[in-house]
Amino acid sequence: MENRVGIIDVSGVLVSGDIIYERFCCDLEKCKGQCCVEGDAGAPVTLDEIAAIEDALDVVWSDLSASAQAVIDKQGVAYTDQEGDLVTSIVRGKDCVFTCHEDLRLDDGTVVSGCCLCLLEKAYRAGKSSFCKPISCALYPIRVKTFKGGLIGLNYNRWKVCDCAREKGQQLNIPVYRFLREPLIKRFGEEWYNELVEVAKQLESMP
Repeated sequence: MENRVGIIDVSGVLVSGDIIYERFCCDLEKCKGQCCVEGDAGAPVTLDEIAAIEDALDVVWSDLSASAQAVIDKQGVAYTDQEGDLVTSIVRGKDCVFTCHEDLRLDDGTVVSGCCLCLLEKAYRAGKSSFCKPISCALYPIRVKTFKGGLIGLNYNRWKVCDCAREKGQQLNIPVYRFLREPLIKRFGEEWYNELVEVAKQLESMP
């Protein structure tokens, strides 16, 4: 596609064109959830999410590593990173405190050994908690940026650990916005998402 649009305004939300044009589909068989344990900061969180995580802490506490428990005891479930953003606490300068490593059975029956999972999401899926995980985790590789005045921007984040997800997305021809349908609806609503789909259809039909 030669004439890519850089930024699209969808009902007041500025959407990077890459979210429409780029292909993406997580490939846990290859990456094993590296996004939870790589990088130099935790996952972005809101004040409301911090409160929800604190409410769920008793449920997951015994499953946390001793190192994670020590970090939370010292600084809580979140901290302010170098850019001034609230993020989940991390262990050894990279691992989110809520990660664990277990074998994971995919929908097709394939078992991924030693996959990195989220203890918060695990508790939620087991019916033990009402909080799943930070929306920033569910939306990745989309990053949400709130500007002065409340304007919201959605950017596509490229990370080397997700190379296999881009390859799988290309093979299956799944645009980023379609792969992230459910979290986008959760964050912005179904009406907004349907508008995004219509805008994407128009752009993808352009020569």
